[in-house]
Amino acid sequence: MKFIVSSSKLLKQLQLIGGIIQSNNTLPILDNFLFELKQGELVVSASDLETTMSVNLEVETEDVGSAAVPAKVLMDTLKTFPEQPLTFTFDEGSHTIELSSDYGKYSLAFIDGDEFPKFPELEDATSTTLPAEVLVTAIGKTLFATGNDELRPVMSGVFFQFDSNGLTFVATDAHKLVRYRRTDLGAESTAEFIMPKKPLNMLRGSLSYDSSEVKVVYNNTNAQFSFDNVVMVCRLIDGKYPNYEAVIPQSNPNVMLVDRSAFSSSVKRVAIFSNKTTHQIRLRIAGAEMGISAEDPDFSNKANERLACDYQGDDMEIGFNSRFLLEMLGNLGSDNVRMEMSAPNRAGILIPADGVDEGEDLLMLVMPVMLNH
Repeated sequence: MKFIVSSSKLLKQLQLIGGIIQSNNTLPILDNFLFELKQGELVVSASDLETTMSVNLEVETEDVGSAAVPAKVLMDTLKTFPEQPLTFTFDEGSHTIELSSDYGKYSLAFIDGDEFPKFPELEDATSTTLPAEVLVTAIGKTLFATGNDELRPVMSGVFFQFDSNGLTFVATDAHKLVRYRRTDLGAESTAEFIMPKKPLNMLRGSLSYDSSEVKVVYNNTNAQFSFDNVVMVCRLIDGKYPNYEAVIPQSNPNVMLVDRSAFSSSVKRVAIFSNKTTHQIRLRIAGAEMGISAEDPDFSNKANERLACDYQGDDMEIGFNSRFLLEMLGNLGSDNVRMEMSAPNRAGILIPADGVDEGEDLLMLVMPVMLNH
C-alpha cells in the first residue's frame, strides 16, 4: 500500500480532527489515526469512542487498504516540514511505514486498520440541512452557558430542538441560561436531542464561514454532521432536558437600555473589588442612572461606579454574580443591551437591542444573588 500526499494539506486535515484524540486513552488503538485508501483518496479518522471524526483528501495512489498510524509521532514529524510531497509506503510484512521526504526517510510502526473502532451506523435516522453560519453562531452563543455537574449530565450539553417552525438551541447550568432561536429556518420533522460539549467544540473549530451547508442526521443515540470533506458522528447525551421555558419570567415591567461595552467595562472594574468567593456586584437602577458597586469587607475593598442608562420602571436594587454577567455581555455581540427585570429575587433577562438578523432571536437569563444589606 502506497500513496503520495502534500505535507501541508495532510497536516491541516490531521490538525482538524486531532483534537478528538485524548491523552489518556483506555484503548491504545485510539492513540492512532485510521488511514483508509480508496478510489484515489485518503480518508483519515480519529475517535475517542464517544465521537468519531473523519476527513478525506486527494492523494496519488492506485492502492486500497487501511492502517492505524501513531498520531503523535506523525503530527510532530509533519509540523517540521515545509510544503513538499511525501511518500508513504506500508510494508505489511514488517508492519512498518516508510515515510520519504526531500530530507530523508523515516520509519514507524502501524497497526492493522481492522482493529480500529467502526463508525456507528445510524438506523431509523432523520435528517435536516442548515447553513454552516447558523450552526457556528448557535454553538458560539450557547456553549459557554453549559454546566459541568457530573450528577446532571443533561445540563453539560446543548439542547437542540428542531421543528417546522424553527430551530432552537438552549444551554443552562441552573445559574444562567441561553436560548438561541431561528424562526427563518425549519426542519422537516420535529426532533430534540442533547449534544455534548466536546463534539460541539470540534464542530465550531472545523466549520468555517465559507462552509455552505451542514447535513445533520440524527436518531435516539447518535448525531452525524457532514460538511465539505468532513464527517463527524457523536453519541448524544441520554436523558430529558429540563423545562427551560418555565424558568423564563414572562412579565418584566422594569426595562433598562444600556451601552453594552460601557456596562461590561464597568462591571469588570468593579468586580475586582468584590468578594472572591461570591463575585457579587450590586446594581442600583433609578431614572437615567445605574450605580454599580461591590465590596469585600474581609479586605476592606470597595468600589462604586455610575453609568448612564435609559430605564423605565420602579427603582431597583439587584445583585448578580459578576462572572456570569460578564460572560453574557461578552457573548451578546450587540452595541446596546436591553435588560428586563421583575423583582430582585427573580431572574434578569438580557437581550441584544440591535445587530440581530431577521428571524434571529437571542435571550440570556441570569439568576440574581441575594443581597445582604
